[in-house]
Amino acid sequence: MKKVLLVILVAFILIQFVRPEKNDSKNEMNAMSTVMEIPVEVTKIIETSCADCHSNSTKYPWYSEIAPASWYLAQHVKEGKENLNFSEWTTYNKDQQEHILKDIKEVLNEREMPLKSYLLIHKDAKLTENQYQILYDWANTVKVE
Repeated sequence: MKKVLLVILVAFILIQFVRPEKNDSKNEMNAMSTVMEIPVEVTKIIETSCADCHSNSTKYPWYSEIAPASWYLAQHVKEGKENLNFSEWTTYNKDQQEHILKDIKEVLNEREMPLKSYLLIHKDAKLTENQYQILYDWANTVKVE
C-alpha cells in the first residue's frame, strides 16, 4: 500500500513539469473592438462571462498551476477559441463572422453559454436574463462588412 501511494505521489510531482502554454497574449490588434464600437455594458458582460475562453487573455485561477487541472483548462480554452475568439475577429472573413454571430444568437437563445462547468467556479460569470437579452440584442445589431 505504501509503495502504491509513493508511486502516485511521485507521478503527481512529475506531471507538474508538463506545463501547457498560457493564453495571455496582450496583442489585441485583431480584436473585434478595433473595427466596431461595442457598448460598455456588452464589453463588461463579455469580459466577465466570455473572454476567459473566447479571447487571447485568460484570467487564470490558482488551480490552473496544478496538473492535471492545468491541462483541462488549456484544452477548454483552446476549444473555446476555435469556436470564437474576440481577439482575432478581424482575421475571420465575412462568411465566418456572419456564421459566428448566428451561433452567438443561437447559444444565447438556448442558454448554453457560459458552460455550467465554468459557472461552478466562476459564479460572477452567470448571466441574468437581462444580460442574455443585452448580448442577444447587440449580436442582432452587429454589421459584418
